[in-house]
Amino acid sequence: MHKNKLDVKKTFLLSFGFFASSLAWSVYNAYVPQILEGFIKSTTVIGFIMTIDNIFGVIFQPVFGKLSDRTRTRFGRRMPYIFIGLPVCAMAFTLIPQMNDLLSLMAVLIVFTFVMSIWRSPVVALMPDITPGPLRSQANGIVNLMGGVGSVIAFLAGGFLFKVGGFPLPFLASAVVMLAALAILAFFVREPGQAYEPEQESKIKRLNLSKEEKKSLLLILFGVFFWFTGYNAVETFFTLYATNTLGMDAGSATMTLTFFSLTFLAFAVPAGFIGAKIGRRKAILMGLTGITILFFPMIFTANIWITRACLFLGGFFWAFVNINSLPMVMRLSGEEKVGTFIGYYYFFSFSSQIVSPVLFGFIRDMVGHYKVLFLYACIAFALAFISLVFVRHGEDEPEKTSAIQVLEGMGD
Repeated sequence: MHKNKLDVKKTFLLSFGFFASSLAWSVYNAYVPQILEGFIKSTTVIGFIMTIDNIFGVIFQPVFGKLSDRTRTRFGRRMPYIFIGLPVCAMAFTLIPQMNDLLSLMAVLIVFTFVMSIWRSPVVALMPDITPGPLRSQANGIVNLMGGVGSVIAFLAGGFLFKVGGFPLPFLASAVVMLAALAILAFFVREPGQAYEPEQESKIKRLNLSKEEKKSLLLILFGVFFWFTGYNAVETFFTLYATNTLGMDAGSATMTLTFFSLTFLAFAVPAGFIGAKIGRRKAILMGLTGITILFFPMIFTANIWITRACLFLGGFFWAFVNINSLPMVMRLSGEEKVGTFIGYYYFFSFSSQIVSPVLFGFIRDMVGHYKVLFLYACIAFALAFISLVFVRHGEDEPEKTSAIQVLEGMGD
């Protein structure tokens, strides 16, 4: 692949792996709490069970990301984990709504969440494996767009299927889609990792980061932790905030939060191109500044339409942050440590998803209301901004890719 020419077709095809992962997690998060409620009355216990996937992600994704870097097979480095993990997850997914007792349900949930943590880092690593460094922001925009489409399909089609056939149908349909995504990966994606034969391993140059590069890496990862801390709190508690502070019903609150998600999807691909043009760090700082400015008025207002407008615009700025962060980490990884560094990225992002709900829940209990939600988010984004200010590495040379060059890549 030419370094100035994004292979849009191949990027689109490999993004079906992330599409399958996003669809599965969306269905899982939407319906598993309701299934658990049939066996468990304690919301605290249900909440803990729902964090198992994050705990497994923190522990196992870095491990299997690193293992995939060292794997050498005729199928490549990443594909063996996907070929094994994705079908197991699809099978476990169909069993979740079929379990008639808590013990068997927990066994299936643990198998599903564990195996998902095996293949998530390898499937994400496919993108940087086939994409030259300067084009990874643009490619990451396409991958995240497909992931978002998977989530939207899960919510819309899953809701319809639930009305038709109850819990089993959304899980069964999702498993079928997951297997279809696997077939697309198997037939149409050839990872370059298969070019690294076992006997050539000693010839591969390993990257040793300098002291300043290590500092930048840690600062980027702390930034990841802080901005996902703010994002996760809003995602988790907005419905409660809206019903208690804005007087909205749960349905209207969920639809209002959808404004944020839809504008993120709409701007995912452009955010990658802009990040490549002006620099990823600058794009992330712009995004953090914009989303903080938009969230700040919501600390003081209870106006529904102001809230909706700020969330709508906030999705655009969140795209700057989310799309350009992973490519910065990949720039420091070197070609032989992509899976390892993706594991680092998910360690910090998943850690925030474990810490943030508990931390904000404690703060909310202390103050007695949900009005502090957006103050909490703004503080987290500000801490992320401070972390990124001191980053000095993680950029490629400014990319000169034109839209015409990208479209040309679709025909190759």
